[in-house]
Amino acid sequence: MFKNFFGKCLVTFFVLLLLFPVFTNQKATANSLPQNEMRAAWIATVSNIDMKAGMSKTQYTQWVQSTLDKLKADNFNTVIFQVKPLNDALYPSKLAPWSSYITGNTQGANPGFDPLQIMLDEAHKRGLELHAWVNPYRVTMPSQSLSNLAADNVARKNPNWVVKYGKQYYLDPGLPEVQNYLISTIEELVSNYDIDAVHMDDYFYPYKIKGETFQDQQTFKKYGGSFNNIEDWRRNNVNQLVKKVYTNIKAIKPHVQYGISPFGIWRNKGQDSTGSNTNGMSNYDDLYADTRQWIKDGSIDYIAPQIYWSRNYKAANYSVLLDWWGKEVQTYAKVHPVNLYIGMANHKVGNDSDTAWNNKTELISQVIANRANKNAQGQMHFSLRSINNNALGYASYLNQQLYNYKALTPTIYWKDSAIPLCPTDVKLSKESFGTKLTITDENSTQPRKYVIYRFDGTKEGSYEDVKNIVDVVYNTQGNTIYVDTIAKNNKVYTYGIKSISATGVESKTAFVLKDGNPYQ
Repeated sequence: MFKNFFGKCLVTFFVLLLLFPVFTNQKATANSLPQNEMRAAWIATVSNIDMKAGMSKTQYTQWVQSTLDKLKADNFNTVIFQVKPLNDALYPSKLAPWSSYITGNTQGANPGFDPLQIMLDEAHKRGLELHAWVNPYRVTMPSQSLSNLAADNVARKNPNWVVKYGKQYYLDPGLPEVQNYLISTIEELVSNYDIDAVHMDDYFYPYKIKGETFQDQQTFKKYGGSFNNIEDWRRNNVNQLVKKVYTNIKAIKPHVQYGISPFGIWRNKGQDSTGSNTNGMSNYDDLYADTRQWIKDGSIDYIAPQIYWSRNYKAANYSVLLDWWGKEVQTYAKVHPVNLYIGMANHKVGNDSDTAWNNKTELISQVIANRANKNAQGQMHFSLRSINNNALGYASYLNQQLYNYKALTPTIYWKDSAIPLCPTDVKLSKESFGTKLTITDENSTQPRKYVIYRFDGTKEGSYEDVKNIVDVVYNTQGNTIYVDTIAKNNKVYTYGIKSISATGVESKTAFVLKDGNPYQ
């Protein structure tokens, strides 16, 4: 049976609001829980960590659906899917060969379907963001040689682009041709897919190997220019890539975010007085990645340092690093706001020499600390396999105690603070499979998503209370269907539907549906 209901969308002085926008990602709520919080799961495909090889299209689709159903049920809101684990692709590309990790066959073997598109479609169907994870320079894993690569891999076609270091091969970051190639792969990815973000992790110049030298001295001699030492030149190479990736993403689709998840230490205080009070390997000195400079430059939308240590670990204490990163982001936020998320070591729970990880509450306590830190906007969990394995029962505890309600992803309001209008019309119908909401939006500027609030009874409740969030749904060209399958047929509800812009800004008002006649 279909029933039409009158809705309301209150008029607000949007001009004044746009002139004086005041936003925060840590929105105060009635129950002191964050309404906007990054809750992401990394899905690693390299070496088939989280995805097995050789699935048919049907098998792969079923795996994606069951994987995302579980993450959604556990109130995650984002997946970070590794689409370029090496110099390859888990999608049809004109610039990189098919990854061997999808078929289990040699690199370049076509699986006959598009893994990224399926993951993206299924994620958006569930209101989950999809961040496409790429590794720029890595060409092989230690067990592979160049002969294992597809014939059309640029590393095979341009052997002078490649440096062998240890047992692996890498593209030389100092070559302009390499930078141009990498930029073109990102442009292809962003142009062809409706992803929410491009994501890089900690692999820039390779992790140092004792007694080994990265052989880029000739490249430095040719392109080093005015740099006095090779270390500063290497850091500049990475900085230039980061800036160019950011600029090119924004030129194609301004709303697509660019985030990086680096190793957890920028520099130690012993190396730099402004560094963290730690004593470990550092991005700046060992990986030639000046991660703090990206915050200063505003050449990223978010940074997610991998603070993969416990709160008891002296050399790199979690609490010390959380505080350090928070202050760095806060210091430069007035010039270049950047969201801070924390990379979480789910894989260490019950499985590390540091006995602190034998306590299932270590990671939970870290999430609580993130929330207490006014600058952290959530966390990213490594990785899917560890979440599913649920060592010591930590993941169940996380879901029951901290992720026991839904949360919206944080905004990047500084890129576009315009407040969207709520949808122009919403109709409700009671079906055997649930309460169906048909959202019509004829506004000239279309939102990217809608957030569905539901209140008991015939009156609106608080939009600040996160427990009233039922779900998030992506806008499908102005005609969007959402089915509330958990509403009880014998109860009366009021629904409020708000719009969310491409930068995550929520509408001030909601289209309200008052259901005064429970389904019989």
